[in-house]
Amino acid sequence: MRKTVNKLALAVLLFLPALAWAGTVPNPADYTINVHVSSARVRQNAVLTLKVVIDGKKYELESSNYPSSLLAPGDYKAKLVPVKVKDPHPYDIRKTYEFLFPDNTTRKYTLVGLSE
Repeated sequence: MRKTVNKLALAVLLFLPALAWAGTVPNPADYTINVHVSSARVRQNAVLTLKVVIDGKKYELESSNYPSSLLAPGDYKAKLVPVKVKDPHPYDIRKTYEFLFPDNTTRKYTLVGLSE
């Protein structure tokens, strides 16, 4: 009986780090922003650049975390990620969007351009 308890305790201890590594599953209800990706390209400096439309406005987003793959054009759900700014001004725009994909993975893209 004691050996069984020890084995069970060992199994639990080995399994707990896997749970911590997995993180939390994103809540789809938090991703309320509709993003239409019209183009994607990887620049020479291994930065993924997306041209997107959000609420009828054209933006350019970038990420250096996923330089080896292009994001397929189409519609995605996203949410704004809080950006901490030491000295904010009302005329400055700083945004980071987190996209939610059908397999519940997420990726972050930073606003680097906008146009009318």
